Amino acid sequence: MSSLERAKFGAQAHLDEVGALPTAFPRTLGPNAARYVQEVLDSGLTCDMMGRFERAFAEALGVKHCIATPGCTPALAVLAATSRLEPGDEVIVSPVTDYGTIQGLLTERLIPVFADTGPDSINLNADTIRPCITDRTRAILVVHMTGLICDMDALNDVARAHGLAVYEDACQAVFGEYRGRFAGTLAKAAGFSFDSEKTMGSDVGGCLVTNDDDLAEYARFIGQSRGAVMKPHFGRLHTAPGYAYRMPLCTAAICLAQLEVIREHVRHRDTMIRLLTRYLGEIPGITPLPIPDYVNVYSCWMAGFSLAADAFRCDAETFARQLTERGIPGAGTGEYYLMPAAVTCLQEAAAAGRYPYSMPPASRKYRYDGETCPTAQRFLKTFIRWSTFCEKYRPEHCARAAEIVAAVAAENRA
Repeated sequence: MSSLERAKFGAQAHLDEVGALPTAFPRTLGPNAARYVQEVLDSGLTCDMMGRFERAFAEALGVKHCIATPGCTPALAVLAATSRLEPGDEVIVSPVTDYGTIQGLLTERLIPVFADTGPDSINLNADTIRPCITDRTRAILVVHMTGLICDMDALNDVARAHGLAVYEDACQAVFGEYRGRFAGTLAKAAGFSFDSEKTMGSDVGGCLVTNDDDLAEYARFIGQSRGAVMKPHFGRLHTAPGYAYRMPLCTAAICLAQLEVIREHVRHRDTMIRLLTRYLGEIPGITPLPIPDYVNVYSCWMAGFSLAADAFRCDAETFARQLTERGIPGAGTGEYYLMPAAVTCLQEAAAAGRYPYSMPPASRKYRYDGETCPTAQRFLKTFIRWSTFCEKYRPEHCARAAEIVAAVAAENRA
């Protein structure tokens, strides 16, 4: 293991990025960040900063409950644990996402079933979900990838028809708006990310939100209290396997400061990505990610576009490298976002029939690879994105980015 190159996350994955365009780091922090952190220190770690952030975020989002966690992966892990599903139960999941989306499912011994994406889309939809529903399906976990919100009304209709719970991974879509409603309020519960590179970046952090009182109470019990209750004259009884996934106080302080400026930042990102999308759409052979009409506010975390088939002499990886050399920091492909192809431990467990893929509890054989989601696999072969798109962009940066893409396109045109 010592010879392996470990993956980097957060600021460490971006510190070497330089170019002609702004980068997310150093982050723009809310003006009260230092004051709130100082409150934590002055209190001797006794202030209720986590609770203060939970209440403020819930109020801003218009939901009843926010349960704050150390990161987005823990938030989604707590969400999986609160589902109270049985090993071998199936959860339909977006195929293009990050490992954090499914880590909790794997820990709870649930079986992810990856629905394909829609044509020319990075997200699944109601039509791609329907063929995946079986008598073992219990829930749907959708991902609003790059901040583009899935068509939740159609998806919820399918879920209701089959008696399925719906959850949102809104980690990349904080305060994005869908038909006048915020991402994360469109299903039974949702997870958010405040990791340093995300749109509302803190040092790390995440949360789950819900309007379901029972779910919220159980999430706090499992996720923050380690599944423990108090017995008189004895102490803690751990009645369920739980986690100590409480958001640290200083993280909560930074999150609270970021919450005070995030709406302005998201509105600005929406304006800039729509301008950049228009510019990129004018370049022959370049197709920017389409922004559906139902997305009122695109809380864009990463900008992206696709290369037309046979339009260029080079592949997407070469095209992206040239973009980086020309000044777009962080440009690259994202084939590793295809979960059935990227999570090799999942492939191995299913192929070997290891629990929960043994029968029982599994009711059939499962297979994971890129070919199981062919539309998503084809899409990612020609998709280029940069995760350094941020609130620092101004119109001149959008124009410069489009100029760079146009220049590289001209040099490589078939």
